[in-house]
Amino acid sequence: MTQIWASQALLPSGWAPDVSVEIDETGHIVRVTPGAPPAGHRTGLLLPAPANAHSHAFQRAMAGLTETRGPDPRDTFWTWRQLMYRFLDRLTPDQVQAIAALVQMEMLESGYATNVEFHYLHHQPGGLPYDDSAEIVHRIVAAAQETGIGLTLLPVQYEFGGVDRRPLGPGQIRFGNTPDQFARLMDASRAALTPLPPDARIGVAPHSLRAVTPEAIRNAAALAQGSPIHMHLAEQLAEVTEVEAAYGARPVDWLLGHTEITPQWCLIHCTQMQPHETKALARTGAVAGLCPITESSLGDGIFEGLRWMEAGGRIAIGSDSNIRIALSEEIRTLDYSQRLRDHSRAALATPAHSTGRRLMDAATAGGAQAAGRNTGQIARGFLADLMALDDSHIDLADRPGDTALDIWIFAGDDRMVRDVWAAGRHMVQGGRHIARDAITHRYAAAMKPLRDAL
Repeated sequence: MTQIWASQALLPSGWAPDVSVEIDETGHIVRVTPGAPPAGHRTGLLLPAPANAHSHAFQRAMAGLTETRGPDPRDTFWTWRQLMYRFLDRLTPDQVQAIAALVQMEMLESGYATNVEFHYLHHQPGGLPYDDSAEIVHRIVAAAQETGIGLTLLPVQYEFGGVDRRPLGPGQIRFGNTPDQFARLMDASRAALTPLPPDARIGVAPHSLRAVTPEAIRNAAALAQGSPIHMHLAEQLAEVTEVEAAYGARPVDWLLGHTEITPQWCLIHCTQMQPHETKALARTGAVAGLCPITESSLGDGIFEGLRWMEAGGRIAIGSDSNIRIALSEEIRTLDYSQRLRDHSRAALATPAHSTGRRLMDAATAGGAQAAGRNTGQIARGFLADLMALDDSHIDLADRPGDTALDIWIFAGDDRMVRDVWAAGRHMVQGGRHIARDAITHRYAAAMKPLRDAL
């Protein structure tokens, strides 16, 4: 039995002082006691730790390498993507494992307890399958064993280079599978999760309307077997134009008209929606998987956060390209984008809750849903996915809960994160992952040949 004592904790009923949390050997919370005397591991402001709902781990190694302009007078998502494909041609399984471990470590140190990995790097450079179709899955699993993060793996189905079903080009060729190959990959991926603790999950991810057939999207629920279904949707203007030309409808309208969208689904980005699409998609109970730092970096557009949440929509937060892994900055960027677009302040706050509290609550609940994980509350029976802010920090000392959240999100950074547990595994202590030195050393060694070649 593990016992944590927090000076303040955010419980389902609200903030409570002097809270004891007891966790059993399976990583589940068995008892929560407010007003308890100090005992066990003493920490600061205790919160449910959200899931990072959307990640392409390997892209972390590209961070900062795509900020120059080529011969094209206007750099866009699509020119960035070509650079990403050239980078992909060099990655080995050992490098993927080292990068994934660094990404997972940085997620934990940022306050996330779970990595929802949108995994589409399936084959060798040039597209030749590995002897084991789940070779790269094994590497992501090995990284999770080292970092202790919760893992929801989403093998990605990817068939074509566009809605016109053109063949996959260089770089993309590492992603592609026929439907039969993908079904076998799903089976192999489920088996590959065996070494992980029982809180690990698997879902399925038809990549996008551009990359798979309508039949693949309709079959996703059968492949998922009740687990999460994630898909990129309406991210870029050019994507909307391509889908509309081929299918006679914008991406969100087409999906709602041809697929039963349920709370099992998480639609990633959705930065190109019209008001009627925003309201209709919100009503399905699906999660919008938002990646505000990456969406800003790639010029995707601004998610309709205010309209979505007013319609009862659910959100989760992800780091996507992993150009910067920082939970507080993702939430800040989401809110600031609404302010810039609407010339307003604190539009996502409510009379009951501040901006930081409302967005953190939403990201925690939506992240649990998107990850298919029994988490998101400090309550009996839930997985102990927990994070604690340092209440001795000069800006957080003696601050009540919601104010402390706002300070962390709008005036602070990752240095305020003190402890993180994933299913009771205490992986971040004193703001530092317990295996940081080994993980960073291995990453540096893996990156040297890549840096020399790029």
